Amino acid sequence: MASSYGTDADKSSLRGNYLAARRRIDPATKAALDANILKNLEGFDIYDGAHLVLAYVSYNNEVDTRSVIESAFAAGKRVAVPRVTARKHSMSFFEIESMDDLVEGYKDILEPRADITAPLGTKDFCGSVCLVPGLVFDAQGYRIGYGGGYYDRFLPFYPGDKIALARSSQMSSNPLPADSCDVPVDFIVTDTTVWTCR
Repeated sequence: MASSYGTDADKSSLRGNYLAARRRIDPATKAALDANILKNLEGFDIYDGAHLVLAYVSYNNEVDTRSVIESAFAAGKRVAVPRVTARKHSMSFFEIESMDDLVEGYKDILEPRADITAPLGTKDFCGSVCLVPGLVFDAQGYRIGYGGGYYDRFLPFYPGDKIALARSSQMSSNPLPADSCDVPVDFIVTDTTVWTCR
């Protein structure tokens, strides 16, 4: 585990510290780390065997998921991306056929176009994996996200494998604060390895 801000840090201070650290990564380093994450993800058997990938579209300095989505399409996988309904604090996944199916939505993050109207349900998730965003993760798979709680509300009902994508600098050497409603990921794919959390 590469970094930590201590066990006494609360979620808000951890969020601020890791956001600041992420902003300091230079573009060349980011590109190299993210390319290694994609390579390790593509070589991960559980991901390789999934026919449907529930992805999110990266923004700011997040691990690049646009290349992950393009790679999934090239491998013949189906891809679904969330659309957020902010007034209900909820999100639903909609299948897309290409990056052209995405438009700016909540907080200017790319999401499926409004004319894609059939959200996937729990029965559609059989044989899928879900890529879960986060700022920092610990060895048990717990994470600090952005504070919106969208994945916290979705994951308890998701039946498949949950995979985080993280640079090594996003791994905490200390356990993160976790609430009873927090759902850990099952695996973390980093630029150096794949962590099994469960």
